[in-house]
Amino acid sequence: MDIQALHDIAVAMVEPGKGILAADESTGTIGKRFDSIKTESTFEKRRDWREMLFRTQPAMTNHISGVILYDETIRQDAADGTSLVSLIQSSGAIPGIKVDMGAKPLAGRPGETVTEGLDGLRARLAEYYELGARFAKWRAVIEISHPDQYVGMTPTIGGIKANTHALGRYAALCQEAGIVPIVEPEVLMGGHHNVDRCHEVTETALNSLFTELYEQGVKLEGIVLKPNMVVAGQKCTMQPSREEIAERTIKVLKDTVPAAVPGIAFLSGGQKNEEATRNLDMMNKIGGFPWKLTYSYGRALQQSALFAWKGKAENYDAAQAAFNHRAKMNGLASKGEWTEEMDKAG
Repeated sequence: MDIQALHDIAVAMVEPGKGILAADESTGTIGKRFDSIKTESTFEKRRDWREMLFRTQPAMTNHISGVILYDETIRQDAADGTSLVSLIQSSGAIPGIKVDMGAKPLAGRPGETVTEGLDGLRARLAEYYELGARFAKWRAVIEISHPDQYVGMTPTIGGIKANTHALGRYAALCQEAGIVPIVEPEVLMGGHHNVDRCHEVTETALNSLFTELYEQGVKLEGIVLKPNMVVAGQKCTMQPSREEIAERTIKVLKDTVPAAVPGIAFLSGGQKNEEATRNLDMMNKIGGFPWKLTYSYGRALQQSALFAWKGKAENYDAAQAAFNHRAKMNGLASKGEWTEEMDKAG
């Protein structure tokens, strides 16, 4: 393991003005997205959609530092025979790969899951490295139960530890393979919980994560953290302001994340496009932290482009224009330079 090489990749992944495009949707997930635009999810359509994104300029060169791919995509060629990995590299972005096998029910912990995929991971990482991947992603899912549900309340400490232990083992295997691990402990935002509960659970999860990373011998200089922001559940009647979201998120990170970590790339977690941009921007406007704060968005970067594309070749330019806009807005937010006026101006 060359820690300097890993560190250099991690730093490039969080370069100011740039962020990570999460294009690692499973076949099932992208099928649901295509359903929303009444487009059949075929091998060719998935290729066309992702090729269109990866060819979009100036977004890919100016505002995308890396792209998380799915197993199908890292092996796929564009319509002209160019590999999609080469397309990404030609714009100066770094190819990455999702390596987990998804969240499965955790035995003895009703309502909780643990992410699987450690078996055979060493061999898969070696293959992905040969295919061009220089970073990887593993997502742990942490769900907060309804505030009134005192029996079987989640998450439990055991559930959190099971997920952060897996993240630690995954991260160590990545670094052994010369691949930067994105570690993603996602506290889901879909519930009824208030912002205090999200704050508490996020802090507990991150403390557990960094204990596991230390115990597994992971070098923090060569990782990127992908956490949720501290928000209230979408079904909560009391929603915090952008200022409170930013202040609470920064506080949790300062209380849990060592300064050795080069950068933090937030997931959007189901936030609306402008909401994800606005909250990232507010944190960077506040400042005063040792790491770079940027984005690792999927839907919040792609959704407007997807709706513009509608699965039709004649909408190619409109879709690229929509992707260019969202990438530029998030690039500005990663430097604390975004404004609502800029976003509305298109």
